Amino acid sequence: MYKLIFFFCFISGCSFSQEQFSIYFETNKFNLKVQEQDKLNQWIKNNAKVKILAINGYTDEDGSIGLNDTLSLRRVQTVFKNISGKVAIRDDFKTRSFGKLHQHDTDKAKNRRATIFYLLEKDLDKEDEILGIKQEIIVKEKPKYKYPEILELQIPGGRTEKMVLDTVFMSKLSDAKAGDYIVMKNLNFVLNTFAVVKESVSRLYELLLVMQQNPDLVIEIHGHICCNQKDFRDLSTQRAKAIKQFLVGKGIDASRVSFKGFGSTKPKYPLPENNEFEASENRRVEIFVVKN
Repeated sequence: MYKLIFFFCFISGCSFSQEQFSIYFETNKFNLKVQEQDKLNQWIKNNAKVKILAINGYTDEDGSIGLNDTLSLRRVQTVFKNISGKVAIRDDFKTRSFGKLHQHDTDKAKNRRATIFYLLEKDLDKEDEILGIKQEIIVKEKPKYKYPEILELQIPGGRTEKMVLDTVFMSKLSDAKAGDYIVMKNLNFVLNTFAVVKESVSRLYELLLVMQQNPDLVIEIHGHICCNQKDFRDLSTQRAKAIKQFLVGKGIDASRVSFKGFGSTKPKYPLPENNEFEASENRRVEIFVVKN
C-alpha cells in the first residue's frame, strides 16, 4: 500500500520553477476582451504539450470583498473553460481566487488578471521535483495469523479426529518472501507410492490452512527422493502433484499451486547417503514461494 503526500503552494508570493502566463480583464468584468482572448488562444496554440498546474484569479481593490471574491473566481472559470480539453491539466489541478484581500500591485490593471501556472514539455519528467512533491511510502504489514495447535476434523460416521499442527512451519510459510524455500518436515509417503501415510496427513492440512489464510500466497511444490541416482517411477513429481491435488480438492485455486519433481538431482547430502538421517533429508518435499 502506498500513500503519496503532496505539498503545493500556489498562493501569491510563492516561487517554483514553473512558467506563468497572465491575461487581463476590464474593471468588474470576467469576460475577455477580444485582444486578451486572442492572446489566450495563441498561448493555447503554442503550448499544446505543456501541463497546467493551477490557475489563479485576481481583482483590484475596488468593490466589496464578496463581490471581488466572486469576480476573481469567475475569471478563473473563464480561463478554465477556454483551455479545458485543449491543454493537459494535472489531475490534482488547483484553482484559486484572490479578491480584495490579496496583496495588490500599485498598477490596478495588473491586479485584474488570471494567471496560468504550467510546466514546459521539457520539464515534465521532473514534475514531482519541480513541484516539491514528497513521497512517503507506507508498507501495509501482512496480518499476523494465529494458527490452531489442534485441528478437529469431522470424519464420516460422526467421529471427530484431532490433529496436532506444526504452527512453527505454518507461521514461517505465512511470513515467507518470494524466492524462499520451506521444507515440509515429517511428510512421509507409503514406500514407492505417492500416498501420504496416515501419520503425515496433518502436514497437508497445515499447508491448506496457510493457503486459505494467505490469499496472495502462490507456491510451487518441489518433490525430491533419496537413495537412487534415477527416479525410475517419477515419484518425486507424483508426490508433488498429489499435494497440489489435495489443495485444489479442498478449494484452493489451481493457479496458485504448481509442482515439479527433481528426483535425486538436488540432494542435501551426497548419494549414497551414509545413514537414515541423510536419506530422510534428501527425501523431502519443499515449498518454493513464488509470490506472497
